[in-house]
This record gives sequence, structure tokens and C-alpha cells, in this order.
Amino acid sequence: MKEIWIIDDDDEMAQAISLMLKVLDYQSKHFNHPRPAAQLLLSGKRPDLMILDINMPEVTGLDMLEFMRRRSEWKRLPVIMLSSEAADVMVDKAMKLGADGYVMKPVTIEELEKAMAQAFYKHIER
Repeated sequence: MKEIWIIDDDDEMAQAISLMLKVLDYQSKHFNHPRPAAQLLLSGKRPDLMILDINMPEVTGLDMLEFMRRRSEWKRLPVIMLSSEAADVMVDKAMKLGADGYVMKPVTIEELEKAMAQAFYKHIER
């Protein structure tokens, strides 16, 4: 079963996404802050896909995405950005940094499933 990491400081949103993932037959792990997820990545553990909230205190989702994309071993890790901001500038910035998808809060199960399918497809070995 594929494991999805949710990095979001909003516990209610993370719980809702975790429930959606369970319905879609995925395991999930929630982090309230990017730092513990980064530490796990550095220790060699990695999810099959990451859902990363943009607006978090101290270290933003964009900071985490940029950190990940600088390392060759995580360039092909599918990442979907999650935000309450729909501004084209924010979406463009996330995509330029290497995001594979962008979903708006509150996300529906259909939107999440579609974004995940697209993100996984982008990283299929060809």
C-alpha cells in the first residue's frame, strides 16, 4: 500500500485528507511541520507522494519543496501543493519550484484523486 505524507499545520484539514486517502486505499502520515518530515527524508525514509501545505509558520511548503528539489534523490518524489490561495502567482511559483500538482482548500476527494493520479503519472519511469 502506498504511503502519502501530509505536511500541514491545520490538524482538521490533515485529518480530512487522511480520511480521503484511506477511502482511496492509501496509508498516510501527518506532520504538523516540515522539519520532522525533512529529518525522515534525510534518514533515508520517503513516502510515495507528499501533500504539502504552502502557508505554514517558520518553514513554508514552498521552502520545503525547494529544499527537496535541490537534492537529486528527491527530484522524482511526487509533490502536490495544498493551499487556500488561488493566486496565479502562487500556483506558478509552486510549479516552477517543481510541484507536480496544486489543489485548493477545502479539497474534495475527486480533486485529490485526480491530482494524485497526475502526479504519479509524471514520475513513471519511461
